[in-house]
Amino acid sequence: MPSEIFDEEKFINISERADYCAVKRLKDVVKLKLRTPKKLYTLKAEPAKAEEIIKKLQCEIREI
Repeated sequence: MPSEIFDEEKFINISERADYCAVKRLKDVVKLKLRTPKKLYTLKAEPAKAEEIIKKLQCEIREI
């Protein structure tokens, strides 16, 4: 079961152990999805805020 995270700092910390981050860009929101060996974590953010978060991630970035 995927779980949604609302705290950006927690999301960045989880990225240390993630395999990759999938970035899905929609009209007014960007969905970031971290794939870890056991679970999928998602975070919804505004496009400007998402760019800042993507720069801080410590795993592979995949655009979908």
